Formats: sequence, C-alpha cells, structure tokens
Amino acid sequence: MGVEIERKFLLASDDWRKCVENTLEMRQGYLSRDAQSSVRVRICGERADINIKSTRDGIYRLEYEYPIPMQDALDLIRHVAHRPIIEKNRHIVHLGRHCWEIDEFFGENEGLVVAEVELGAVDEPYERPDWLGREVSTDSRYYNSNLSKLPYKYWKDEG
Repeated sequence: MGVEIERKFLLASDDWRKCVENTLEMRQGYLSRDAQSSVRVRICGERADINIKSTRDGIYRLEYEYPIPMQDALDLIRHVAHRPIIEKNRHIVHLGRHCWEIDEFFGENEGLVVAEVELGAVDEPYERPDWLGREVSTDSRYYNSNLSKLPYKYWKDEG
C-alpha cells in the first residue's frame, strides 16, 4: 500500500526562489474527484502517470501511482478530464533532510503558490524556513482536486 504524509503551506515571501534547484512543468486532469478520493492523470516532462489518492484528514493519504503511455495521458486530459486542467510549475528546494515542492499555479489558479513537504510520519519534525507562511494542510480548498472544481481565481476569501 502506498502512503503519502504531506504538509502544505502558503508562503510568507518569495525568498524561496533563490533556493530553487530544479523546476518541472506539470499539467494534470482529474478523472474523478470527491471528498474521499481522486483519480488524476499527470504529464510532467516526458513522463505520464495515473494517480489514485484517498484521504481522511488532509495530511495522511493512501496513494498509488503508475506510469501510462504519453498518448493515453494526452487523450485522457483532452477528452475525459474535468475542467479546468491544473497547470503549474513545481520548484524543488532541499532544506535539511527534506525536499520542499513549491507549486506555482497558472491558468484558472494563477496567483496561488503553495509549498509542500513529504514526511515519513505525521509527527516527524522538519525545518521551517523563514519563507514559510500559514499551514493549510487540512484546508480542502488547497487540494489540487478541489482547485479543479473551484479555481483560486473564483475564491472570495483568498486564504
């Protein structure tokens, strides 16, 4: 069984930008999305995956991910996935023994930037950089699956 333990944060400043080691362009579409689970197709560079997640608390999730042919991913995103498609750049920053993934959204979620860190346990300690803002791990508005239902540009209260 695959497990993902992740904490998600807004950002207090752009200081993280000087620490970026790599940037990946991503497009993903949701085939299924509800409060308990989601099925998504993601294209990142030359790789395409299908991903299944189930969550109860926003921090601890069951997660399964499998590679699929690129043409299948393109077809699923074009013809099957719910709109809007999630478009983002993922910036990679290593800090201490953790890797931070900072997602900068475009399209209908333009203006939203969040930082995520994956942990080995819910209570695992991690270094909090100065550029980290308020934690939003359990705020379901920030789940990518929900951003494909109600994009950031339509929020009345931006966090």
